[in-house]
Parts: sequence; C-alpha cells; structure tokens
Amino acid sequence: MALTFSIFLPTGFGQEFARFTDPVQAYATLTGIARAADELGYGTLWAPDHLTTIPPSAEMLFESWSVLTGLARDTTRIRVGQLVTGNSYRNPALQAKMASTVDVLSGGRLTLGIGAGWYEPDYIGYGYEFGTAGDRLRRLGEAAQIILSLWTEKETTFDGRYYQLRGAVNEPKGVQSPHIPLMIAGGGEKVTLRLVAKYADACNAMDSPTVLAHKYAVLRAHCDEVGRDYDSILRTATTVCIIRDTDAEARAAVPPGMEFAYPGDLGGYGLVGTVDTVRERIAAYEAAGVQELIVGFDDPTDVEQVRRFAAEFLS
Repeated sequence: MALTFSIFLPTGFGQEFARFTDPVQAYATLTGIARAADELGYGTLWAPDHLTTIPPSAEMLFESWSVLTGLARDTTRIRVGQLVTGNSYRNPALQAKMASTVDVLSGGRLTLGIGAGWYEPDYIGYGYEFGTAGDRLRRLGEAAQIILSLWTEKETTFDGRYYQLRGAVNEPKGVQSPHIPLMIAGGGEKVTLRLVAKYADACNAMDSPTVLAHKYAVLRAHCDEVGRDYDSILRTATTVCIIRDTDAEARAAVPPGMEFAYPGDLGGYGLVGTVDTVRERIAAYEAAGVQELIVGFDDPTDVEQVRRFAAEFLS
C-alpha cells in the first residue's frame, strides 16, 4: 500500500498556544489546520490526550475527546483519532461508548487510539492513581478486551482484576464494520506489542526507521505466536517535520527536549532538512515498514506548513 500522511494536531500539550490569549482564537486555529488537512488529502487527524501541559504550566490545553467530537462535524473526509487516549483517564466501558458515538457523528471515520499512559503530572494533577508501569499495562489489556466486546457483542459481562461489568449494553456500536479500528500505541516488546498482536487493528511508535524495523519484526513474531495475520495490523509512526534551506539550519531548529518523545538523534532520522533530505527520510520510514506517517511541524499552529508539506509530498 502507498504511504499515507497524517497530521499530529496541536491541542496545547506542548504549549503550542502560549502566544494566544483568546481560547476561541486558539481553537479556531486548530480547526483551520484540521479543515486544511481535510481538503489537502491527509489521512487522519491525530490528537494527543493529556490533561496537563509539558512541562506543567497554566497554558491552554484542550481536552482531546471534545476536540475530536467537534472535528468530526467540522470535516467531511479525513479520519480522526487519538494518539493516544490515556486508558486510566476514563473507564474503558465509557470510553467504548464515547467512541461509538463519535464514530456515528463522523460517519464512520474514527480510530480509537489507546495506550497505558505515561505522563505522571496528568495523574497527580487530576487525582488518578499512577501505579507501576506493569499495573498500567495490565489495565490496558483488560480495557482492550472490554472495548472490543462492547463494540461487537450484544452485551458484555467482564470480571477482571481491575474492571468489572455486568450485562453492559452499548448501542449504537458505531457504523464501521466489523467494528471501529483499535490502535494500541507503544513499543514495549514483551507486553505492549503482544497486546497489539492480540487485540489491535493498528500500532504506533515514535522512533527511528532502524528501530521501527526491529519493532515490526518483534510484532510479527508475536503475531505468529498468537495466530494473528501480521499484515492485518496497520503500522503507523509519528515524526516531526522541519524544512529549511539547508540541513544544518533544519537541525539547528530542532526544539530542545524532544527526547521525551523521540529517542536518540531526532535531527538525524526525522523529517529534518531540505526538501530533498526530507524525501529521503520519508523513503527510509517506508522501507522500514511504516504504512502511515503521522507528521507534526516545528510550528504546529502554522497552517502554511501543512499546505507546503502537502504540495511537496502528497501530490
């Protein structure tokens, strides 16, 4: 399949709206980017799901499910999804029902992206139990089973370690068949990628093409073990695009602190450089096995960067 390009939306997590004083104007900027991406042929609008900015601050941060509900009505063609929703922030049965509703509102354009959660300030600030990484991953495994059951079964009863349901009914279930696609994000090789193999329709990781190729090999092995068709799982990756007249200028523009999301030398493997260099980097992601490349920009609120990328690489 041809490589699809999608947009990593600004919602304020990275303090993208620090220069705005009017929240209505900030949201209008977000909507403008979404509508442009819809018109230009991008694949999906992906919104991060966080409650506290990074680093923590008093800057504006929009709640992702509310954003995507609005964008489901403000766009007509492009898909929408979370990258990714934090499992601990909402009961998974409620989250399944929310997703079903948004799928209907969008006419069948939602992908539910979910992850175990990692950003401790969200938990502390909003009163959630952070626990251990193992606890969060075990919760995610139960959540995936609950969500899929509520999307496919007449009613759901579930007796897990973390969640219990008794005859839960979810109608409507959404409009996509056989159900809304479920993405599980993360690159943990022993647990997360095994959960992808067992339950997910898509995966996502944020790393270099070299590392991604290795992760996909691990995922393929998990698929073989659980009897899953590896090619039935959409492989997505997230990257950053910084285009300048020279590679050196682009590398100098990589924001400090990006290591929290992108391991290693982002300037050496991301879409960072001249147009020709970016084209080579795109080819490297595709050669690694990426099928959908989710792109964030150095100024996420600048719709012209969205337009320029489309003109260079989507035509």
